[in-house]
Amino acid sequence: QLCYPYGASDKDAEQKLQYDLYYVKNHSLIFDFMILLQTVEVVLFGKGAR
Repeated sequence: QLCYPYGASDKDAEQKLQYDLYYVKNHSLIFDFMILLQTVEVVLFGKGAR
């Protein structure tokens, strides 16, 4: 996920679930495009990377 770093605790899993549920409720082509752009930023420029 782009919005939450790697983590293995129950709290981390709960936060990731919240992001996933938000995506399911708000999915759209524009939202997917924004996620794609953020992914490119992380891969190419390391923006937001750990």
